[in-house]
Amino acid sequence: MQEATQAIQPRPSLDDFAAMLDETLGTSPRLEGSVMRGTVVGLDDDIVIVDVGLKSEGRVPLKEFGTPGQPPEVRVGDAVEVFVERFENKGGEVVLSRDKARREESWNRLERAFTDQSKCEGTIFGRVKGGFAVDLGGAVAFLPGSQVDIRPVRDIGPLINKPEPFLILKMDRRRGNIVVSRRAVLEESRAEQRNELLATLAEGQILDGVVKNITDYGAFVDLGGLDGLLHVTDISWKRVNHPSDVLGVGQNVRVQVIRFNRETQRISLGMKQLEADPWEGVELKYPVGAKFTGRVTNITDYGAFVELEPGVEGLVHVSEMSWTKKNTHPGKIVSSSQEVEVMVLEVDPEKRRISLGLKQCLGNPWEAFLEQHPAGTIVEGEVRNITEFGLFVGVDPDVDGMVHLSDLDWQLPGEEAVKKYSKGDTVRAQVLDVDVEKERISLGIKQLEEDPFRAATSGIKKGDRVTCTVKEVNAGGIEVETHTGATGFIRKVDLARDRDEQRPERFAPGEKLDAKVMTVDPASRRLTLSVKALEIEDEKQAMAEFGSSDSGASLGEILGAAFRQKQEEQTKG
Repeated sequence: MQEATQAIQPRPSLDDFAAMLDETLGTSPRLEGSVMRGTVVGLDDDIVIVDVGLKSEGRVPLKEFGTPGQPPEVRVGDAVEVFVERFENKGGEVVLSRDKARREESWNRLERAFTDQSKCEGTIFGRVKGGFAVDLGGAVAFLPGSQVDIRPVRDIGPLINKPEPFLILKMDRRRGNIVVSRRAVLEESRAEQRNELLATLAEGQILDGVVKNITDYGAFVDLGGLDGLLHVTDISWKRVNHPSDVLGVGQNVRVQVIRFNRETQRISLGMKQLEADPWEGVELKYPVGAKFTGRVTNITDYGAFVELEPGVEGLVHVSEMSWTKKNTHPGKIVSSSQEVEVMVLEVDPEKRRISLGLKQCLGNPWEAFLEQHPAGTIVEGEVRNITEFGLFVGVDPDVDGMVHLSDLDWQLPGEEAVKKYSKGDTVRAQVLDVDVEKERISLGIKQLEEDPFRAATSGIKKGDRVTCTVKEVNAGGIEVETHTGATGFIRKVDLARDRDEQRPERFAPGEKLDAKVMTVDPASRRLTLSVKALEIEDEKQAMAEFGSSDSGASLGEILGAAFRQKQEEQTKG
């Protein structure tokens, strides 16, 4: 009976069947859009098969199990969380997504971090317009370029695929937008480090830092919360033309605090202070007069700097570079990095200056010339220049001698004599003097011939009576010439003893007269003569001869007799 009753029970309706299916599979429609935990049961090329406890497994692309910049890592048996996109597709399979599961999990976690303003870890994996893409463990965020670091970063390479802390600035789950900042995290950490460093910072302290920025005048070093300036002059004892020659952004450096202003929080740093000062004992290492070999490090208009050792440089002033190239730029005498021999001229340890000489290590051409051509030697050379002073004659490839106007001709004035010469003429001259200290060579052309004045005055001395011929008459006196050819001058006051007779116009050119030699001047090449002095001398002689006689003659008679006697002697002569 019971069996019959069971046999005639009504067939379940469609609604009953749906209810039974729900009872068997659970609330299956509600599974879609949720995250479930499953187990990897197989790997098929680039597909991962995951069992989530439903009537069929789901298939997930292998690439979804990897993180940006990293290869996927998954094995059979791994427990994973996946997102159920659809309960069943056309093939009867459950459609799952590992990416969406991670994204859902990440969004939940990131929303909590955003609400709490706590840091979250992420990885920069790519560059996008205006900034970079960051993986926050399943959710992709945007990192603006201005939020990467406290200062602009030239090279983002070291930060790519490296876990870094970020702070969420904005997020919109509906639109899927997240904006993060690495700079905010660094500023927060920097503020803590800054306060800690300020409490302990002191001059003389040695710290480790990182070069953050390089300028023409130095480098800024991050000391961990505080920046200090490492000036170019404090980088090294040796010359540093530009900080970038020895430092690079991101380079770790050890520095010493030179100055610290707690009020302005300005810090001056130095690297060279950690090394021995090469200027200590410099006077003993580089004594005056010693010669050393150095390297040209810098060339200026006023000279060249030569490095004697790292950190010790001396200046070769332009005046000490060459014996002969006086107006030549130093760059035409030496070149950068050239090895040169120099002599130490002066050392000033207090001012940290060393004066060097380049020409002192070369032969002095004036000393060499004097050794080979002492005074009196005859030389030959080309007229290189003609000036208002005279001729410059090349007596050596690099040395000139000068013939002064007064040494051109015995007879002609220098202004007239110089007109006989032209630039390029070859002339012979006599070496008159070599002044090594003043670097001068005096030459003479007229000295190649005998001085006619000396010949004309060889028998004439001061006090002699000479017979002259009037050559020229002027208001101040008369020009005369002796019978030997020497020229002389008789001033107006010396023309006669009697004032009435001291008139130049009473003489005529060609007229002869006697006069007494007062001076013989080789410099002016003239004689100074006097008729007056001769008359006084004649008077004294007459008085001496006739004044002692007993003839009773008057002074006029005596002088008259003496005068007639002189006239007779001149007539007979």
